[in-house]
Amino acid sequence: MAVLGGYSLLEWVALGGYELLLFAAIFFLLGGIDDLMVDVSWLWLRLTGRARTRRIDRLELAQRPLKGRAVVMIAAWQEAEVIGATVRHALATWRQQELRIYVGCYRNDPATAQAVIRGAAGDSRLRLVIHDRDGPSSKADCLNRVYVALCEDERRTGVTARMVVLHDAEDMVDPAALALLDEAIGSYDFAQIPVLPEPQLGARWIAGHYCDEFAEAHGKAMVVRDALGAALPAAGVGCAFLRTALGRIATENGRNGLPFASECLTEDYELGLLVSALGGRAKFLRVRGDDGRLVATRACFPDTLVAAVRQKTRWMHGICFQGWDRLGWKGRPSERWMRMRDRRGPLTALVLAAAYTLFVLATLLWLFSLAGLIDLPTASPTLKLILFINLLAFLWRAVWRFAFTAREYGLIEGMFGVARIPVANVIAIMAGRRALTAYWRTLQGGAPVWDKTEHHAHPALMLQAAQAS
Repeated sequence: MAVLGGYSLLEWVALGGYELLLFAAIFFLLGGIDDLMVDVSWLWLRLTGRARTRRIDRLELAQRPLKGRAVVMIAAWQEAEVIGATVRHALATWRQQELRIYVGCYRNDPATAQAVIRGAAGDSRLRLVIHDRDGPSSKADCLNRVYVALCEDERRTGVTARMVVLHDAEDMVDPAALALLDEAIGSYDFAQIPVLPEPQLGARWIAGHYCDEFAEAHGKAMVVRDALGAALPAAGVGCAFLRTALGRIATENGRNGLPFASECLTEDYELGLLVSALGGRAKFLRVRGDDGRLVATRACFPDTLVAAVRQKTRWMHGICFQGWDRLGWKGRPSERWMRMRDRRGPLTALVLAAAYTLFVLATLLWLFSLAGLIDLPTASPTLKLILFINLLAFLWRAVWRFAFTAREYGLIEGMFGVARIPVANVIAIMAGRRALTAYWRTLQGGAPVWDKTEHHAHPALMLQAAQAS
């Protein structure tokens, strides 16, 4: 066998694998410490009663009049399959007369506009806004067109909105959510309720991993973030802004009087942080109804590998790379910690890719060692200790993943949540590579691409089909 520098080719491969092991082990350890700090913070909040989930009378809240005009903004491009169900369900669920739903469509997408009209069924609380350019531009650009229409309506009618709520074209709203947000706005400039991905038959592995991630993120991480007083990112759905706060963002951030950054792929995330940057107060509302169900926005997330990777790519590009460029590192230590957590996705993807590569490489080297072709290097006591701690950290993570998924979706889904961890890791690795490529393209002068998720399923339609069967 060929020898180079006193080592055979297989020995060089083994040494490379050892270095890869060191890299992955150290960064897994750092990530585990970061996660443990959030876990301990959440446990302390629970023990001290500061993370107690409030209970409300769902029916009373659903019927409560609003304190002022509430405007729901939705940007829609090629959403004819789901937007009708979203509009129809929202108007039927939220009966308050103070509600207005503004749906922005593009002039070259008549199918979506027609679906909006059919969904409204003549309800005067619906306002269809047609963008004066061909789509797709960006979600933020479409929302800016809706915002202009709102400003025009306010000037024409003399009635100013009290709060603005953002939703997506595929959302199923909660009956109690609008009044809950209305109750919070005034005391706070921005309020966010949880998002609950809907389990989908036949898509337990891909779509299901969103259930696990959101259950833990909106059941623990956002609770800790809120308690620390760090800026809260908006999820883009189920989030409400005081109208004056949105206007302040529009006038004080050099955007020609428009609140949404049209060049940003995650304008909702940025908008939430800007509220706090301008001195506003934010609140994460984790509340359960008297029926035990979480007051949350429900939606069907991508159910194919390609669609999930595209969506995660957009999130990673917008939050990690654009967020670093556009928002920087500001604020107190707790704020910087949360921004670090937001932006660790690409590094996590790199470390996961190294770990999976190492797994394949280690298996091959082990087989070669059994055949007597190579003597594997012996791990140092320090490395063995790090690997043991990482194993404990993984088991700890699996327990938390099970607990939070099971709390919202039941014991069976909780067990699947643990089994879906490798699926989530593979999606993260693929999205990390695509996000880095997309970001590099923008550094060369290219424009960010709105790689919009296609939606075919809707929770309200699934519920209707289940009731009919």
